[in-house]
Formats: sequence, structure tokens, C-alpha cells
Amino acid sequence: MRIHFIAIGGAAMHNLALAVAAKPGYVVTGSDDEIFDPALSHLREAGLLPEKMGWDSSRITNDIDAIILGMHAREDNPELIRARELGIRIYSFPEYLYEQTKDKTRIVVGGSHGKTTTTAMILYVLQRLGIETDYMVGAQIEGFDRMVRLSDTAKYAVFEGDEYLTSPLDRRSKFLWYKPHVAILTGVAWDHINVFPTWESYQDTFRRFAETVENTLIYYAGDETLRLIARENQDRITCLPYEAYKGNVKMQVFGQHNMQNLQAASMACQQIGIAPDDFYREIASFTGASNRLEKIAEHGDFAVYKDFAHSPSKLKATIGAVREKYPTRRLIACMELHTFSSLMADFLPQYKDCMKDADEALVYYNPHVIEHKHLTAISTVDVQQAFGTDNLTVYTDSQHLRSDLQQKDYRNSVLLMMSSGTFDGIDIRQLAQTLTPQ
Repeated sequence: MRIHFIAIGGAAMHNLALAVAAKPGYVVTGSDDEIFDPALSHLREAGLLPEKMGWDSSRITNDIDAIILGMHAREDNPELIRARELGIRIYSFPEYLYEQTKDKTRIVVGGSHGKTTTTAMILYVLQRLGIETDYMVGAQIEGFDRMVRLSDTAKYAVFEGDEYLTSPLDRRSKFLWYKPHVAILTGVAWDHINVFPTWESYQDTFRRFAETVENTLIYYAGDETLRLIARENQDRITCLPYEAYKGNVKMQVFGQHNMQNLQAASMACQQIGIAPDDFYREIASFTGASNRLEKIAEHGDFAVYKDFAHSPSKLKATIGAVREKYPTRRLIACMELHTFSSLMADFLPQYKDCMKDADEALVYYNPHVIEHKHLTAISTVDVQQAFGTDNLTVYTDSQHLRSDLQQKDYRNSVLLMMSSGTFDGIDIRQLAQTLTPQ
């Protein structure tokens, strides 16, 4: 079976390519116009790195059995056009995952926040219990070689369910493909304004996801939207509410949002026969998914954490968790406006008060990125007013930000760095090693 990946360099796409290539009898090729680390190194090590960057229709031949199309490709991609001319079967990323797992019991974790960690918790426990599982998760997990696994032998498949678009040819949310037997919804907080221009349209895609659930929907009881969705589906499927875990098992992860994630993961595992005692015994050693409240340095009474948080709800939850863990330390929270939504002037007001629990809040954005995305320009005053708190400093120069961070007094402090990007090239781990209490 020969599979060609168009836009192989994406985080999810290159991990799927690695997973498919690991299956007996499969030959994988791919293309992209640019590939960066870690995908570059991973593909090179596996012998899957394209010989040259760019698109080339001559790569698409009749002996290819299927194309997997990444979101990064455009509809006028010459390789895609050629594949359609030849009548080759074209899959999106989520469509292919479903095709490979349609005879398995599928657990899907969706929501605006917490889905990566909740998925990781389920997978961690299943692995510790020796239960073979196919999976797709949006971060690296301790003990797992890659972020995607597909097999012919696993009875279960656990997917992180993303509400973003499926592909250039399919403008529906990815998670609408998976048809889960068991689904978790962690919460709904408006995001991806470029795809869902209104709060109502964003809610609607979660409503449609719930309609695809085959047996059980596990939902966070504190979310009004999810309570409405559960009521709409309770006559068709089993709907189970959850709140934060309040047990006595000591955990490596912390924060109210992680206790909610923990309870949801436990309930999902119960649906496939895992006893709560077994779940909590194994999850006690779970340290978290990569870039999710990950401690990267500690010097005496000073600690540095990094987190993927970028949306308002994620910022609130992450800052709240660190504040709860270190109530007597000075909390310096630094975030980057990096996603399409976060850089839109119309979306900025959603950030009001989301960093107010930090003693000092720093926000960075790059005006050139806004220009590159053809968005309306925003000013530092716009950002300051949108966040609406006096503890905020706004930066538009990453080197200025780095310099200021290096000059702070970090005695009895915690530094929290939050972004889905890189602060335009700041190596947070390297920076953390240079920061010590004065």
C-alpha cells in the first residue's frame, strides 16, 4: 500500500506519516514547501524527508493508492490537482484516522481547553495497564515514541478531537469525522474566530459533534453550553456530567483544571471496564504532556514553567493553577499573542481580566505577523485596554522582552511562559537556565 502525504511537515501530519510507515506493507512518501524541526529531524531519521522542498505534480503517479491531504496545502496545490485527475483516493487527516479505526472502540476528547492533557491521561493509564491502543494526541507524552499510533491489533482508539477545519477541501471540524463511542467535552470558550466568526457558530460545531456520539457523552457540568448540549442528546445517548476530582490520591499534576481533566479521563476509562482504583493508582505518576504546565527549571524558591496556553480560557486556568500551587510567591506571567484569533482586533476584548491573578503580566506580539496575516493593525494601547488590568506590560520586540526578563529579581517567584508559538525565537529552556534569584 503506497500512501503520499501532501503537506507532510505539519505536527499531526508528520506523526501520522511515521505511524503509517511503521505498519507492515506500507510505503510512505510526502511533500511540503517548508518543514521545520522537530518534524524535519523526525522525518529525516525515518527516511521520509522529501528530497526537495516544494510541490511537484510528477510525484503523483498511478501506483499511489491514497493521498492524505494536510490543512497546510491549498486547493490549487499541483499535486492535489494531479491526484484528482488520476482519480486517486484522497483522505483528510481525520478521515484517514477514522478509516483505520472504524472497527475499534473510539474514545474522543474535545473541548476548547484541556483536551490534550485529558487524552494524555487516558493513554498513560491504558499503557500502564498493558492495554494496546491506537491513538492521536497533540503533544509528546512520556513513554510514547510518537503522537500517533495505528495498528491492526488494538481494540481501542483514543483521539484528541480538534474543532479546527478538516482540510482545504472539507471546511468541517476535524472531530466530526471520528464518530466516538465515548466522548468527552471539557468546555466551550470561543476560539478560532477566523473559522467561527460568531459565538453561535462556534457553539454549533460542538453541538454537531455531540450528535455524532454513538454511546456516551461525558461533559463538564460547570459549562452552560455543555449542559444544554447534554439535554438535547440525553434521550439518544447516555450523558454523564463531571466536576473536579476531589479524592485523596496525590498527583504530579496540579490545578483545578487538571483535577477536572483527571475526573473526565477516569470516567472515560470506566466506560471500557477500567476500575477507578486501577486508574488512580496508575495516574498518580503522570507528570503531564509536553508543554502543558511543564516545569523546565527550578532554583531554590524560583521556578519556571512553560505552557501551550494562548486563548483567554486557557490563560485563566493556567495562571489560576500556578497561583494555587504557589500562593505566597510572586507570579510573573508572560504570554504571546500568536494565533490568528488572538491577533484579531475584534477578538482582543475576550482577553479582559484573564491575567489579573498574576502579580506581573507581560504580553508579547509581533506587528509584522499581523501584517503578514493581512489583519487589521493593533497597537500596544489596544492590547493594554483589552486585557484591562494595571499589572500588564505589552512588548512588540522579543529581544526587549528577553532583556527585561533577564533583569528581573526572581527571589520567591514563579515565571510562567505561555504560547503556542516561540516568542519569535526565544529558547525558553535556555532562557530559564540564565534566570536566577538575585
